[in-house]
Amino acid sequence: MMKKKVGPLRKRHVLLKILNDSFYDLPCPVNLNVWWSFGSMLGLCLVIQFVSGLLLSVHYTAHEDMAFDSVIHIMRNVKKGWMLRSIHANGASMFFMCIYVHIARGIYYGSYLDVPVWNIGVLLYFMVMAEAFLGYALPWGQMSYWGATVVTNMLTVIPLFGEKLCYYMWGGWTVCNATLQRFYTLHFMLPFLMVCVAVLHLFYLHENGSNNPLGIESDTMCIPFHPFYTVKDLFGFVCFSWVFMYLVCVEPELLGNVHNYTPADSMKTPLDVQPEWYFVFAYSILRSIPHKVGGVVAMGGAIAVLLVIPVMHTGEFRSLCFYPFNQMLFWCLIGSFIGLTWAGSRPAREPFISMGLWFSCSYYVCIILNPLSMWMWDYLLKVGTKSNKRCM
Repeated sequence: MMKKKVGPLRKRHVLLKILNDSFYDLPCPVNLNVWWSFGSMLGLCLVIQFVSGLLLSVHYTAHEDMAFDSVIHIMRNVKKGWMLRSIHANGASMFFMCIYVHIARGIYYGSYLDVPVWNIGVLLYFMVMAEAFLGYALPWGQMSYWGATVVTNMLTVIPLFGEKLCYYMWGGWTVCNATLQRFYTLHFMLPFLMVCVAVLHLFYLHENGSNNPLGIESDTMCIPFHPFYTVKDLFGFVCFSWVFMYLVCVEPELLGNVHNYTPADSMKTPLDVQPEWYFVFAYSILRSIPHKVGGVVAMGGAIAVLLVIPVMHTGEFRSLCFYPFNQMLFWCLIGSFIGLTWAGSRPAREPFISMGLWFSCSYYVCIILNPLSMWMWDYLLKVGTKSNKRCM
């Protein structure tokens, strides 16, 4: 009888030890700054979207004749439904704000050299993009319908079976009720997979240890995660909540598109089909290249380049703190991203199309020059060190 009780107690002890070593007494570098708090904010965003999405699914109807009306019903008739939908819609924007800062921090401080953690994080980014696209189609407004039409049509650039794949995704000859039901099913199921991938991301992160602003080994300069970084993360949550509640309660439509409050009409194309702001940079690259295949390849490459960044690293140091010229390239890259977002949000005419092309070229040039600049800086340092030794 005693042996049967020892097993569960031992398992419980092991589980508590794992949780303690992963979150409570986790050794962390002593010099982590505020940019490391955005990882925790992403976990908070995932919880917010997961819970609000489950509550919204109770009242939503995935049918082309009732989807738009069900969203209006949620906002007008369900108690606090307007707030629930605003939380879910603006939560997606907050999610991408934190993601882009998190990715930028990883690029600046060389976190991508921890390849398993980085690749799983990039996979999570792709999944969040897919989840956001699927969710944007569900209200079945004008922008939802035509956005889904434009994005799914990109599959036709795939040789041989691209057109068949597009028809299979539609469930017909165009975006229709079958498309909406498939999008709703995938949108509902994908978050469960995202939670599993996020846990895997944290597992590899805690196994190898966190990076730090200097990008150096910090095994001898670590402090426990609690209470030092839990306090910082709680402060980050408070700042996050202020911005989030402002968007939800004061300016719920600030980051949305007013045309999506018009029911979907397959016979009336909007003058300018635009995605949500977090996809506008990719849309700007797409529309700046007149060739369909070239535009899709350039747009996909601008996102898929994240997978190649670890291979492109040529420096002896991880962090850009030791590379002044690369710091300028980094901020040029950020400027190009913001410029693409601005140009893509303007009407599809000159000079905005040409500006989008220039910002696209600047985006790729910054990425290509980054490893070359790292190698050149290290080479000059070696030459300078050797000349100083000779003089001595």
